[in-house]
Amino acid sequence: MPIHLYNPFTHFHFDNKTCFLSGQSLQSNDEQIQVFPHWLMRKFDLEDKPFKLLDESIRTYKQLQLPCATAVAERIAEMDKQLELAFNKGYEAVRQVDSLLLFQWVARMVYGVVFNEIQAGIRQQALSGEAMNFSQVLAHKFKNLHLMLQSLILPMQFDGGIPFTVLVFEVDNDEQTFNYRDEINTLVYSLRMNDVGIIVCLQDNGTNGVYHRESVQKVEGRCLHPIQFEELCARFFYSAYLFNRLPEYTVLPTDEQVYIEPMPLADMSMKPIFDPWQVKTYGQVLENFWKPWGYTLFEIIKDPEKPMSFLVDGEGNPVSGSAINLPKA
Repeated sequence: MPIHLYNPFTHFHFDNKTCFLSGQSLQSNDEQIQVFPHWLMRKFDLEDKPFKLLDESIRTYKQLQLPCATAVAERIAEMDKQLELAFNKGYEAVRQVDSLLLFQWVARMVYGVVFNEIQAGIRQQALSGEAMNFSQVLAHKFKNLHLMLQSLILPMQFDGGIPFTVLVFEVDNDEQTFNYRDEINTLVYSLRMNDVGIIVCLQDNGTNGVYHRESVQKVEGRCLHPIQFEELCARFFYSAYLFNRLPEYTVLPTDEQVYIEPMPLADMSMKPIFDPWQVKTYGQVLENFWKPWGYTLFEIIKDPEKPMSFLVDGEGNPVSGSAINLPKA
């Protein structure tokens, strides 16, 4: 029999009696895991800090949970332990972590937030007496994210290209820094902590990495000032917004493993994969990422041909992070 894949989006099944990843029925309400790893919450004292959902309701980090079968929870605990050891050792160790494992670790947190957002939406709709109205585009993206996350518990092989972009940078962070961002509409994520910064585009078939290849190559092997890493994040978050394709995948479950192959992103219109880059809109994104340093949109795009940058100088040459005399924020 071919391997069975679980799809909660078929019947919009998001209760607390079914394992979020495997679809197994649970025996107890105690069969739950945290969305954010225990070690991460302990390290940065996050347990009781507020986390705002899209419906404006407030939870704490530790209140964000996922119904989870014991075997799946054990596999996730094993993954969390591997990442804890790597992050505690620092940048070089995290850089050596397999990109699929980093993807799975990030996808578990992002999908965990999505799961809690959907549950909150279902409760809100039930209270209002209206039918659940959910974007088909988002359902498509989340279904594929959930499918790929099942690579944690099922033998899965990605053929013809990796469905995600994972980048790891060395960053001269302050010791207490924990800076987490996700954008669930575009499935892009960043994290800055210890001496590490990571950017993950969870469903772009590697295109954002190609789009920003020149910028990434210029900082490769360099220790970045935090403002430089945040500039890179702004570029990736904005390009994820400009990415105008809805990736499709060929999925072939066999007796031994599941094969997943990305479909070509080109379409009949020959339209570019990314919409045109608008300097003012990018400046607004960058202003948000640079909030700790107080730079305004006016300062950032004073010269629209050459927006303000700490990654490169006026001639396009890389700027050394150690030469930037700004707080680490």
